[in-house]
Amino acid sequence: MLEVQNISKSYGELSILKDISFSIKEGEIVSIVGSSGAGKTTLLQILGTLDRQDSGNFYINGIDPFEYKQKELARFRNKNIGFVFQFHQLLPEFNALENIMIPSMISGASKTLAKEKALHLLESVGLGARKNHQPGQLSGGEQQRIAVCRALINEPKIVFADEPTGNLDTKNAEELQELFFKFREEYQQTFVIVTHNQQLAEQADRIITMKDGFIL
Repeated sequence: MLEVQNISKSYGELSILKDISFSIKEGEIVSIVGSSGAGKTTLLQILGTLDRQDSGNFYINGIDPFEYKQKELARFRNKNIGFVFQFHQLLPEFNALENIMIPSMISGASKTLAKEKALHLLESVGLGARKNHQPGQLSGGEQQRIAVCRALINEPKIVFADEPTGNLDTKNAEELQELFFKFREEYQQTFVIVTHNQQLAEQADRIITMKDGFIL
């Protein structure tokens, strides 16, 4: 599903990723762990097509996304990749329902279909009654569940999560973990999770450990 081949990345003279190679099967939940500065977030940004590697290649279902031109790459990302960030990245001027609908609307779906899918996701995470609340009216745990729904609305093939529990207390972190496994069972999505949360990492199907830009 995801094939990474000899990826390297430097910023000036600072080498961040050093000949990284691994593969992930469809439907796997894989955690990437390592100390700060190991290169985890840089790797995730490249795999999410938000940055480019200096050398090497990776493929999502056999496709090298960087073969696309910029507009085609944006469409590929919108359709095939979901993102969950540590700080939610919800738009404050939109309510919970509207935040979830945005990727679907960008993909060209009708407002009616986008709303229907967003409402279904909201109900599935227990937040149907909070659909009209702005992000500032929601708890951190609720905001992160909204962010997960937004990541999933286009039924992407793979979801990248960067420290998704880093801003949550233990209870909300556990609930978020359960969501990843719930959605994997329902939609067969693949999850790649960068985390310092050892409990979350150990619940994954597999752990990839990074140190100083290498895979151990």
